[in-house]
Amino acid sequence: MEEFYLISIFLFALFFLLGTGVWVGLALFGVAYLGLEMFTSRPAGDAMLTRIWTGSSSWTLTALPLFIWMGEILYRSRLSQDMFRGLAPWMSRLPGGLVHTNIVGCTIFAAVSGSSAATLTTVGKMSIPELRKRGYPEYMIIGTLAGAATLGLMIPPSLTLIVYGVAVEQSIRALFIAGLLPGLVLALLFMTYVAAWSFVRKSEVPVIAEKMSFGEKIAESRFLIPVIILILAVIGSMYGGIATATEAAAIGVIGSLLLAGVQGSLTWKAFVESLLGATRTSAMIALILMGATALTLAMGFTGLPRALAEWIDTLQLSRFSLLVALMFFYIVLGMFLDGISSVVLTMAIVQPMIVNAGIDLIWFGIFIVVVVEMAQITPPIGFNLFVLQGMTKHEMGYIAKTALPLFGIMVVMVFLLIFFPEIATYLPDNMRQVAGGG
Repeated sequence: MEEFYLISIFLFALFFLLGTGVWVGLALFGVAYLGLEMFTSRPAGDAMLTRIWTGSSSWTLTALPLFIWMGEILYRSRLSQDMFRGLAPWMSRLPGGLVHTNIVGCTIFAAVSGSSAATLTTVGKMSIPELRKRGYPEYMIIGTLAGAATLGLMIPPSLTLIVYGVAVEQSIRALFIAGLLPGLVLALLFMTYVAAWSFVRKSEVPVIAEKMSFGEKIAESRFLIPVIILILAVIGSMYGGIATATEAAAIGVIGSLLLAGVQGSLTWKAFVESLLGATRTSAMIALILMGATALTLAMGFTGLPRALAEWIDTLQLSRFSLLVALMFFYIVLGMFLDGISSVVLTMAIVQPMIVNAGIDLIWFGIFIVVVVEMAQITPPIGFNLFVLQGMTKHEMGYIAKTALPLFGIMVVMVFLLIFFPEIATYLPDNMRQVAGGG
């Protein structure tokens, strides 16, 4: 079939360019140019420039660098130390003890970061030394941190959801709200795993000698107040319909600057470093997005997405079979590409399939983020594995092995989403009804 011939050429060109070390964004540009020149009569340069400018000038995309900057500011503040101090008294009495601080800490920081790497680095800096000092097993410290840090991709604000929303032209605000409940459910599943471990291997759980009164726990909890206020300001403004995603991002930046200033950690050096770090990350993602926009244009002119969608439609796959096939597809793809690249690279082909199958695009955004999360802890390109290797000096194979149970939990989460789609759709549907009624 002609579409398979085209796919073979596109994939060969893409993996050839990636294999030679070309940046992902530039590789996408190269494949797009090749497709337009070889298979269409449209001038490649003019077509690509027009489409790239249209896609890059989206107001929605403004939220991306702002959320990245917010995470960079908080990464350089004393937030992580304060979070551990506020969480530890409450986590110590749970089954599994202070290992839960990895999961709850990542959940909280994910709500003000949007980045898996930023969540992992910030929470890891606070928890790894403390948990080691208290005698917790290394494999539990590393494994739970690797898995829980992926919550930064789902719990709003999520950079991956912003990129997905722009790619499929869906509301970023609705996607953020849809990611809230699944993110909390996944965090609860991770905590259940820790509790189960504490019952199965009781001898490995350290005995906590120090005990605090309820009043002392409340007193220590005051260190959580700044981050809770910031979470309420960012997510609450969106959920309450007060602000768009971009406006909420601006609120988050201002709030994080104020927080760092009050803590005394907002030095001029930290401010400049946060700005440069956000600029580098935003530029990298923007280049990938522009390349993906050009590739989407090229594929549209060749008719490849439509032909593939029609071919899959002739297979008469059930909704379940299609989603399972896509899950395996993204897991394999995630072994070689980062999450954002995986999303933007495939949406031109996958979106028509999803629409034809009658699958809600908001729900699919949450589905794909969970699968992309798995890619963060799968070798050889699992980004969280690289970050943890740099922090702990462990072998990559050891880190991947410790994260394997968390990977299995994410697979369970995928099937929960398939069988109970309301987990992702209840909140955004409820908000639409409230907005309609208002």
